[in-house]
Amino acid sequence: MRKLLLILCMAIVTTLRADDGRKTAPAIPAAEQTAQYIGHLQNKKVALVVNPTSMIGKTHLVDSLLSLGIRVEKIFAPEHGFRGLADAGEKIENTTDKKTGIPVISLYGTHKKPGTQDLKDIDLVVFDIQDVGTRFFTYISTLHYVMEACAEQHIELVVLDRPNPNGHFVDGPIMEKEHQSFVGMHPIPVVHGMTMAEYALMINGEHWLKDSVQCKLFIVKNKFYNHRKAYVPKVKPSPNLPSIESIYLYPSTCFFEGTELSVGRGTYFPFCAVGSPVLRGKYPLVFRPESIQGMSKNPPMLGQDCYGLDLRKVDMQALYESRQIHLGWLLELYKSYPDKEKFFNSYFEKLSGTNELRQQIIEGNTEDEIRATWAEGLENFRKTRKKYLLYKGGRIRIPFTNEQR
Repeated sequence: MRKLLLILCMAIVTTLRADDGRKTAPAIPAAEQTAQYIGHLQNKKVALVVNPTSMIGKTHLVDSLLSLGIRVEKIFAPEHGFRGLADAGEKIENTTDKKTGIPVISLYGTHKKPGTQDLKDIDLVVFDIQDVGTRFFTYISTLHYVMEACAEQHIELVVLDRPNPNGHFVDGPIMEKEHQSFVGMHPIPVVHGMTMAEYALMINGEHWLKDSVQCKLFIVKNKFYNHRKAYVPKVKPSPNLPSIESIYLYPSTCFFEGTELSVGRGTYFPFCAVGSPVLRGKYPLVFRPESIQGMSKNPPMLGQDCYGLDLRKVDMQALYESRQIHLGWLLELYKSYPDKEKFFNSYFEKLSGTNELRQQIIEGNTEDEIRATWAEGLENFRKTRKKYLLYKGGRIRIPFTNEQR
């Protein structure tokens, strides 16, 4: 109890001291504002949806809550697992956390949604995961299924928000329903420009959950954050997004996962280079994917020399300020690829969310011509997005709704 009172007092003092510097103060994720939610969790049986990004300084949220006497009954682990050692797409088994003895239930593979037994005797669920603001980053899909399960079981979901490092822009084609998958569940563009809490409000507000059920939300906001403020996550959002450069490039280079080219998985600069053995002699960059524990155990083109674009040389400040996906690299490498009929694979439409982009590239459309076909969909999405924003972003200022103040 004494420790809890000390946390509350420190939070009040910090708030008073920081008020005058909110324009320049670094953004503070909700999880770090323990005083804003700890009272809501007391005397309740709690389940956590967390991963390695769920940190308060150097302490994991699980350990922090346990030290404060919170009854953490279960941990739900999304893609890559609770400790983050699984490859992208790798099956994750249910287990027990060795450090705490708490059951860990996988929410990836065939079991993406918590079942009735998973939530039996749980009073509330806490969701705390770092996102990077793209449609194909699967943590927003996990959010959808967790919200749906909580709504069906009449369990409240506490969303501890985190800043979105790509939250300063909206771009890309809108996903079409026929391409719905775990890497694209909703009719949104590739880059949605929202935090997890804002996205949760949109899922509810647009009635995307099964049978239009509504999930009761308790939202704890980020402090000193807005959609124009640059944010560098303190922990890598996933094993293959180890740097801010990879995070900024990801919305553009992830399209290459729908082609026969390597995006640098199996190197220490994934999503910062794109290449293939068949491009030898056309580009000076050469990289060789290898098996790396905790990143990529069996990456595409394992042990083969790949030649292509070194995007580590891109001006990252300019990339950030451009506020858009860059298609030029995709168009260039398609033109350079010797066997164009083999350039794309069947995954491309799931990532792009549309049949149109592949056809536009094959027909030789320019980047400007392609972007023009996105304009109407993006404008409609921006209008929808405005209703759910919790933070100031440029000229947009949205009134508070049902978030925790």
